[in-house]
Amino acid sequence: MSVPRPIAPARVLLAAAAAGVLALTWGGSAAAQQGPTTVAPAGAAFEAALSGSATFTAGSVVVTCQASSTSPGNGNNLVPAAPDNHNSAGAVSSTINAPDFTDCSTNVPFVYATVAVNDPVWEMTMQHGSPSVGTMVIPAGGIVVTTSGLSSCTATVSPNGPVGIGGTWTNGDPASTLAFDTAAPVEVTGGFGCPTDATEAPFQATYEVTNADDPSSPITVTG
Repeated sequence: MSVPRPIAPARVLLAAAAAGVLALTWGGSAAAQQGPTTVAPAGAAFEAALSGSATFTAGSVVVTCQASSTSPGNGNNLVPAAPDNHNSAGAVSSTINAPDFTDCSTNVPFVYATVAVNDPVWEMTMQHGSPSVGTMVIPAGGIVVTTSGLSSCTATVSPNGPVGIGGTWTNGDPASTLAFDTAAPVEVTGGFGCPTDATEAPFQATYEVTNADDPSSPITVTG
């Protein structure tokens, strides 16, 4: 197999990594659903951790992150207390601590990526439906991805304002899952080899969501 020229992998890598980081939190396109939603158990603290690995693929470039999570603290990652954990006409909202992203690698030699989260708290909503959807709102410029090595670029996620992205929720025991297959908006700046015309890129990953207070009582979304 021939080795691709440095400029193309660097360009694709940055766009893919930026979109992947955005979607890892609770990502995908927000579904415009209506109807009752109940998130249970009321008042429970929850955490989300990557199941397996997250893979961003664009052309011949594959970016893989082995770890990403968000945990309760500072009053975030909590199911609302009753009666606010139920909405008879729409979604149930909460706040989450911004996730971290570690142990990432790429199949492109000599190209490296780092991730900075600029806002520590993000909003999320859960909406029961077919399927149920978890939507996370990333603040404007909430994530910045930089590359170094063969190409030095900066990608800003949700550059023009808050962006809601959604993933498919599936109830489980002891862990429910939130699966992403989506694209995220990015703005890329930099010099030679940077994909400055990129506006979005694809991402796939699955998170396991568990009850941090009582793992035997799963976090569920019902009508």
